[in-house]
Amino acid sequence: MASDFKSFSRTTTEDYQQLGLKAGLEIHQQILTEKKLFCHCPAGRYSSKYDAEILRHMRPTLSELGEYDGTALMEFKTKKEIIYQINHETVCTYEMDDTPPFEINQNALNIALETALLLNFQMASEIHISRKQYLDGSIPTGFQRTTIVGIDGWIPYKNRKIGLIQLGLEEDACREVSDIGHTRTFLTDRLGMPLIEMVTYPHMVTPQEVADVANILRWATRSTGNMRTGIGAARQDVNVSISGGTRVEIKGVPRIPMIPLLIHNEAYRQHALLEIKKELTRRGIDGKKLDATSQDVTGLMRNTKWDPLVQSLKKGDRIFCVNLRGFHKIMSYPTQPNKVFSNEISDRVRVIACLTQLPNILTSETTAETIENQTWGKIQKNMGAGPNDALILVWGNTIDVQTAVQEIIIRAGEAAQGIPNETRQAFTDGTNGFERILPGPDRMYPDTDLPPLAIGTDLIKKIKKTISGKFWGRGEKYQKWGLPHHLIHIISSSPLAVFFETLIEKYSIPPKRAANFLFEKTKAWERQGLPVEKLNKRIWTVFFESTAKQPALFEKGEELFKTYLQNPKMNIIKCFEEFSSKKMHLSELKKIIKRVLKKESSLFESEENKHRYLMRQVMEPSRGLIPAIETSKALLDAMHSNGEKDE
Repeated sequence: MASDFKSFSRTTTEDYQQLGLKAGLEIHQQILTEKKLFCHCPAGRYSSKYDAEILRHMRPTLSELGEYDGTALMEFKTKKEIIYQINHETVCTYEMDDTPPFEINQNALNIALETALLLNFQMASEIHISRKQYLDGSIPTGFQRTTIVGIDGWIPYKNRKIGLIQLGLEEDACREVSDIGHTRTFLTDRLGMPLIEMVTYPHMVTPQEVADVANILRWATRSTGNMRTGIGAARQDVNVSISGGTRVEIKGVPRIPMIPLLIHNEAYRQHALLEIKKELTRRGIDGKKLDATSQDVTGLMRNTKWDPLVQSLKKGDRIFCVNLRGFHKIMSYPTQPNKVFSNEISDRVRVIACLTQLPNILTSETTAETIENQTWGKIQKNMGAGPNDALILVWGNTIDVQTAVQEIIIRAGEAAQGIPNETRQAFTDGTNGFERILPGPDRMYPDTDLPPLAIGTDLIKKIKKTISGKFWGRGEKYQKWGLPHHLIHIISSSPLAVFFETLIEKYSIPPKRAANFLFEKTKAWERQGLPVEKLNKRIWTVFFESTAKQPALFEKGEELFKTYLQNPKMNIIKCFEEFSSKKMHLSELKKIIKRVLKKESSLFESEENKHRYLMRQVMEPSRGLIPAIETSKALLDAMHSNGEKDE
């Protein structure tokens, strides 16, 4: 067997077409509200401090049809102890499942409805709250309250539409602090914050298309001005499949630029798994006919010098061996960059058996120096292994090792069937690892604590009036206005976009100048630690109204703004109005230039350097009173005349 994995940089659109790549998105975006979704606790108040800890154990519940969800059963096998770190300022008894939910946050619902309308969704006439099981401990109740507000939406992309399956409104989960062995710890400050979930159809066929669509959805939602920003405020899940395979979800991608490489590696991982299935089928192995045995081989390992096993034996752990008959060379088959199929098994052992200290398995195909050949020989003889078999060692306490042995055999059986339905964790190097079995429909069931809520047509009409246009129609207009390319998306997705356009049209302001102040200078001032949130629409309106009367105010504007931000007592509106009424006559400017030229006796390498130096001196008394372009022209004329006299 030979892997035909292609590097990301060498893979073409045609390569992805041959793979039959299809991908979709699930984007979770926190809504900017003061309170949480189903209680009155403050939203967006993060803190690592906590006043108490609560210990919980999770167990699965039956669906309406009397069935258990596969993911819930998998999580139950992990036997996790869940610890919640609680800050009394951000959590109440609702989050801990000690009291029923309050009514849904109406402000959050209105924002979700507005976003759904913006993205062309068909609106629900009535919303029903459902419970979605989460037994990983990220929600203390064991379920997330969620509802759907719109279905069947779309966004434009290139020359086609990308379909959107649904837009949901739901509560956020806890922040994970640690996950070691059988103990998982969470901070609860983020718990219950409202967020929207946007789910696309698998209409994207290259990794870059997925990143592009993620950006469009990010910019579209942020254009409302009602979304939180910053690390963790938006998280992307990517659904990936190829021909002959099934859907795999890459969970919790923190940054959009990571998406293309993650999808590329997952597509070729799935291709590798299909090649493994093909080879196992050729060998006469399928999931139903899997021949696997296991045995305790602790007694054979007493003299080993390989440190992981030495340390394990010191703790009194047991060492088991699994023999997978007919799996020779399968364990070492490449699946992702710097990963082979045995990593798939190691991930399962780490997550489900909770053997989190790596390495947690050792295979007979490992090329690195590990246990002695003589010891491997004893194990092979003891297991009755032949040259076509693969051996896997796993170690830990008796209960966890028995769980691990079961998972090794289960994952080997899945290899003979193809690509398992999984949720996988995104890693920063562009690879991914097993997180849990992909959830099914049995995890959802109605919430009996909250009644259905009708969405009246009057409310929809009212919200429609607040939508000032869709951001994707603005880009072409801004290009015609000559705005810099790097600002087009920033302005298009800004809540200030409509205000920006209104200022330009009302006061005939040069678009580049308006954009420079509203979107570039303010960002620079913010980086300097200045309180730019004080610059409200009234201040900006008076400033641009004043520049329409006195264009020279643009040259003085930055100085006035920075002085105001550093001195709150300053009446900046009065300053703008005063400057707009002041003008410097050209004759007065010429007198200033004459005085500056008279004092100047320095030598300069070029006329350009001299002009730049003199311009700074002339602008000091004239800034904001006469446009800089007029000042520059007058100075050049004076320099030229002065030069002729000297001759």
